[in-house]
Amino acid sequence: MSAELGGRTGLQGKISQWLRGRRPKEEAAGDGGREALLLAAAATGLPLAPAAHPAGYRCSCDRVGCPTPARHPVSFAWQTQSTTDRAQIERWARHQPEANFITATGMVNDVLDVPVEAGREALERLLAAGIEVGPVAESDDGRLLFFTLTRGTPEDEDEWWPCELDCHPETMDEHPGLRWHCRGSYVLVPPARLPGDGQSVHWVRGLEHPLPDPLTLLETLTDACARYVGEEPDHVSAAWPLRH
Repeated sequence: MSAELGGRTGLQGKISQWLRGRRPKEEAAGDGGREALLLAAAATGLPLAPAAHPAGYRCSCDRVGCPTPARHPVSFAWQTQSTTDRAQIERWARHQPEANFITATGMVNDVLDVPVEAGREALERLLAAGIEVGPVAESDDGRLLFFTLTRGTPEDEDEWWPCELDCHPETMDEHPGLRWHCRGSYVLVPPARLPGDGQSVHWVRGLEHPLPDPLTLLETLTDACARYVGEEPDHVSAAWPLRH
C-alpha cells in the first residue's frame, strides 16, 4: 500500500508541477499572445464573444453588485453574436483590449466544470488510465474546466435539457460539484482575467488536444466530485443529462 501511495503521490506531484509550468508561457505572451490564443480557440471551432473584465476588484459592467464580475458576456445577444470568424475576433480583441471572452457552449463544445481539487484528482486518474483528455483550463476561483465535444441536440427533446436546469453561470454557487455547460451556457475562454491580484483563467492543457466525447470523462469526474462534496457517486451521476 505504501508503494502504491508513493506512486500516486509522485504522479500527483508531477501533474501539479506540469499544471504550474504551463502558466508562465501564457502570462509571458502579452497582448499579442492573447489575440493568438483567442484565434487558436476560434480555429478549433469554439465560438467566441466579448465579455466583461475586472475594474479593480469589481466588474467593468455598470450593474451594481454584479454577481459574476468579469465572468459574463457584454451583450445580451451573446448566443447569436458568438462567432469563429477570424476578422471579427481580431476587431474585438484590438478595439476592446481589456475584454475577456466567453465561448458559447452547446454549439461545438461542452464544458465539464469541476472543483479544482476534484478536477486534479480526476485528471491524474484519466491520464494514468490512458484516456484521451482534451483542452483543460484552470480558473483561479477554484475550478477546472474540461473542454469536450458537445452531445448535440437529440431528435427527442425529452432526452435533453438546457443548461439552466443544471449549471447556469449565474447560479454557479448552488452547484458545488460538477457543472455541465451545454446548450444555453458559456464559460470564460483563456486567457481571461478575474478580479483580484493576478487572478486569471488559463490553459493547463492546450488546444492542440482534440475535444473528446464528454462521456469518456464523465464517470471519473463525477466520482471525484462525489467524494469532494461528500455524496455517493450514484446520487451525483443520476443528475446528468444522459440519453436513454
